[in-house]
Amino acid sequence: MKSLEQHWYESSFVCWFLLPLSWLYCAVAVVRRRLYQLNIKKSYTARVPVIVIGNIVVGGSGKTPLLISLCEYLIDKGFKPGVVSRGYGGSVTGVRQVEDSDPAKLVGDEPLLIHQRTHVPVVVGRDRVAAVDYLTTNNQCDVVLSDDGLQHYRMKRSFEIVVIDAVRKFGNGFCLPAGPLRERVSRLKEVDMIVYNGRHNGMHNGVREKSDDECAYSLEIDRLVHLTSEKTVSLQSLQGKAIHAVAGIGNPSRFFKQLRDNGLTVIEHAFPDHHDYTQKDFADWDAACIAMTEKDAVKCRQLTLADAWVVCVTAKFSESLESQVSANLLPLLKR
Repeated sequence: MKSLEQHWYESSFVCWFLLPLSWLYCAVAVVRRRLYQLNIKKSYTARVPVIVIGNIVVGGSGKTPLLISLCEYLIDKGFKPGVVSRGYGGSVTGVRQVEDSDPAKLVGDEPLLIHQRTHVPVVVGRDRVAAVDYLTTNNQCDVVLSDDGLQHYRMKRSFEIVVIDAVRKFGNGFCLPAGPLRERVSRLKEVDMIVYNGRHNGMHNGVREKSDDECAYSLEIDRLVHLTSEKTVSLQSLQGKAIHAVAGIGNPSRFFKQLRDNGLTVIEHAFPDHHDYTQKDFADWDAACIAMTEKDAVKCRQLTLADAWVVCVTAKFSESLESQVSANLLPLLKR
């Protein structure tokens, strides 16, 4: 049986039955945003600039690699970034600063990955305002990057970046639950920067969609690291083998396609986003060669997997994206 998410990204009559609920959801989202704009509901300003890297759809758009690359970019420019995240999939109550030894079950897979890749302070918590306050009080940060949180209007932001999956875009264009949208596509007219994950150009619902040579990034594989030994090999070393590809992300097909485009023979194993892996998930894979995303790896290192490799990717900025970050974002941080 198809999941509701699958119906969102294809022509399906099922979604039409949910349209009344979708209209209600959309109306509530518009009214809620308007209440913050009119200052009827209060937003709180942090002591340092807050940059939101989010999206208007549910599910993965590839924003975590972009956030990681932005952290590295800002560090290279002399800034001291920190990150706040909801910690989806974790069990933290209140707020908590992520440590290398924290399990993903506690702090969430994406915050743990971000901290391990960048070594910047990462604070998780459902209350983004409290998370930002804790981060800036206990760390010497001069800029905060929010992993998602575009719709968390209680947290006032200095700059909004929306990431769009260039292939899946907005699905059927409906708001939840009939479609994947958290807000109407017209919301894109109000953000500071729209960035595409992958190649795309065109129009959607009257909104100009930028092409990859305007403002985009591509996810490029830069190395394979053994899950437990930290041994590094090239992607070519796995060619000629049948690779069991594991992906518990928002859009697993993107990962599988990337491996195939690099000449690998792939056996697909798509798991739900933020899946909590156990040894049973790999019980029938005797001596299998496994390739998994970095997000999956932070939840699998305690398992016994002899021939498992982590596919490390980097978000490579287009010239225009780097130019826009330099022209529009950096001056904001230097004030």
